[in-house]
Amino acid sequence: MKRTSAARAAAFAMLVFPATAPAPAQEYPAKPIRVLVGFSPGGGADLVTRTLSPALAESLVQQIIIDNRPGANGMIAAELAAKSAPDGYTLLAAPGNYAFAPALVSKLPFNMATAFAAIGQMVDSPLLLVVHPSLPARNVKDLVGIAKARPGELSYASGGIGGSAHLATELFRAAAKVNLVHVPYKGTGPALNDLIAGHVPVCFCTLPSTLPHAKTGRLRALAVTTAKRSAAAPDIPTVAESGVTGYEMSQWYGMLAPAGTSAPVVNKLNAEIRKALKQPQVRTQLLAAGADPVESSPQEFAAFFSAEIARWTRVVQSVGIRAE
Repeated sequence: MKRTSAARAAAFAMLVFPATAPAPAQEYPAKPIRVLVGFSPGGGADLVTRTLSPALAESLVQQIIIDNRPGANGMIAAELAAKSAPDGYTLLAAPGNYAFAPALVSKLPFNMATAFAAIGQMVDSPLLLVVHPSLPARNVKDLVGIAKARPGELSYASGGIGGSAHLATELFRAAAKVNLVHVPYKGTGPALNDLIAGHVPVCFCTLPSTLPHAKTGRLRALAVTTAKRSAAAPDIPTVAESGVTGYEMSQWYGMLAPAGTSAPVVNKLNAEIRKALKQPQVRTQLLAAGADPVESSPQEFAAFFSAEIARWTRVVQSVGIRAE
């Protein structure tokens, strides 16, 4: 009898004094949110994240801290995010090359397919095939001709082994039957700097980070990697229509959280990202950079990410790409 009375008293106290209960999900976020970017400032993932962050900070009424952790083709940031508390205060800006990792890295310290909760896709974008103006290639046909005449002499830059630029160029090498030498950097930013300086002549770089330099003439744009031309650069042909039949690749960017992050937090972040993507200023900036805003639910992005991992595993095996 006494135990029953005590239990009732405890239940009553929980109702009367709700401050002792866990904070409800609607109170999120109660402090700044850190977004890990696994690449140097100036790369596509960095630019897309920084374009969205002011709108997110305003609507969430919290500071968004961009934390660049370049290295190992984004895996340093990915591992840090995977091991972070699943409380919504550490997020991971996820470019498409995270779908390549399971096929390229034999001993990942975590399972890319299960270590994260999908929040949503943000944009889809082509890569841009560019060359330094000192290289006498005005189009893809010229580049292929030069590469075949000078096998093993032309080098190409990438933001890291196993990244989008690496795989895009290896696909191009296989399709066009040319020999280009890989020069990997710790992120797109450093690769782009050396490309502009003329230290390396070729790159399949992210369009948001590269198009402005192509417009000013610091680089020469030859083609985009998608099946259709980009609305941001309609005069630039695709690789396929330039003579490399069947070539197609795109780079997407999304947002991930550590696995175990609660559904209310994931859904709130998804809603805020979708809201930010609809803001005219954000859309204008992204489209001008060649990044098409993409809205998706957490479930849709999770399914898409899983399908991309499966797809690129098949591609890597069929083309014979190996992490160096």
